[in-house]
Amino acid sequence: MAKTPSDNLFYLIKAMSPAEKRHFRLSVPHKPDSGLKYRLLFDTMDAMTAPDEARVRLQVYGEEPRGNKFPELKRYLYDLILKSLVSFDEQSAPDRRSRHHLDGVEALFRRGMYDDCAQLLQRAARSARYYEDFAGLLNVLNWEKKLAYTQMDADFLHRYLEKIHAEEEHTLRQLQNEQAYRKAFFEIYRLVKEDARQQVRVESPVSPDAILLADPESALSHKARVLHYRTLTLYQYMVQQYDPFRENGVKLLQLLESQPHFLHKDLSDYIATLSNLILACGLTGQFTEVERYLVKLKQLRPITEDDRQKIHRQYFTNKFVLCMYTGRFREAYAEMQQCKEATKRFSPQSYGTASFYFQYTCICLGCGEYREALDYLNQWQNQPRSVEREDLQSLGRILQLILHYELNNTLLLDSLQRSAARFLRKKNRYSAFEKRFFRLIHQLTAAQSEQEARELFLGMQADMHQWKTDTGVQALLQTFDLEAWIDSHISSIAYAEAVVAKRNAVE
Repeated sequence: MAKTPSDNLFYLIKAMSPAEKRHFRLSVPHKPDSGLKYRLLFDTMDAMTAPDEARVRLQVYGEEPRGNKFPELKRYLYDLILKSLVSFDEQSAPDRRSRHHLDGVEALFRRGMYDDCAQLLQRAARSARYYEDFAGLLNVLNWEKKLAYTQMDADFLHRYLEKIHAEEEHTLRQLQNEQAYRKAFFEIYRLVKEDARQQVRVESPVSPDAILLADPESALSHKARVLHYRTLTLYQYMVQQYDPFRENGVKLLQLLESQPHFLHKDLSDYIATLSNLILACGLTGQFTEVERYLVKLKQLRPITEDDRQKIHRQYFTNKFVLCMYTGRFREAYAEMQQCKEATKRFSPQSYGTASFYFQYTCICLGCGEYREALDYLNQWQNQPRSVEREDLQSLGRILQLILHYELNNTLLLDSLQRSAARFLRKKNRYSAFEKRFFRLIHQLTAAQSEQEARELFLGMQADMHQWKTDTGVQALLQTFDLEAWIDSHISSIAYAEAVVAKRNAVE
């Protein structure tokens, strides 16, 4: 790479674990001049809490360096760190052993040490089979034939060639089977991300890959069986088959836990499965199970930085949803403080803290902390717009009006209501529901008494029934319980109390 921005180098160093940093310090060569400089650069950035290129330059050189010395030093250090991390992963990641052994086989083969090659190949084969490294196993089998050919070992070929060919064919079938499942998974995943729920309303898969989902016995390996259940649960979520979504999620979790050695090298499927199970149990009202799987998720020990971020995001996102749904806003507020503190250790380049602002807004509103809620809502609205957040724009405007109403900012409400209406018209999202709610706000600003306001809320409550079957409105109301807010003003109780009362009535 021509240039290595200091921020990139800084965040790479910050992403390293203590063990990885120790490995780097022990493994890099010690040269009298350049070695001191890159070690000093590494230690300086490691000690910093935020990137500061000017400070780093002075710390390393004592003065402003001339020419390209500093960019070259950064590039050199970046490359050294990458080599060190590759070396660390080869030593610590169990599934990389077969590749490491094969590299050793090639080195020994070049030097004519064929007996040692054969011993390493046996170890590589055991590792490849254990971790279902089908590509690696094919390489092992190819090396066995190459080694026998080089040594002109006709006896070995006579005894084992047919067996090798049979294992090659079986391994190829396993590899192709896994690839077929992976293809089916990403096809369904793409549909979900494109929000194709309205277009796909069928009882069972209808694609050419449907047979893959019909029977788990079609899967020829553990990895393929995992992909079978991941694809099936994703499909069932997409077509709103929530009970089978949960039931097959439990089967997938049991499958993953039955082969723990795979989890020692990769937690991504396990994290996704727990997250989906939390969602499935929430959708089917199994809130005790939601709590149990949340604890399981929180107690996971991450392997990679990506694991750490996913565990953090999925745990807090789902915990907030559970607390808001059940009216436990004070508990959510305490969790929110922990979330904010934990988020500080993540790189802002790879971790969007703003994704929590909307939940923070709803939590603070439920706690009666209206000014704090408004602050988070403003921070959320000031973020760059994206397609994925378009469906929340309407709710954001509704929450803004609610917060100003609760703060008794009546002079602002009319102008805010008109501004929100213009915004939604421009986005072609100004539905009958939004029009009715904005009319309520306009009427509340003119109400002369609490009784008159209560009558207006009663009218809105009665009108809410006509949107019970509107999927767009229901999706919006799942994020914030507008019905409970209306009920709180009719019954003169706190919003959190109204949420609890509504859930108790349902149960």
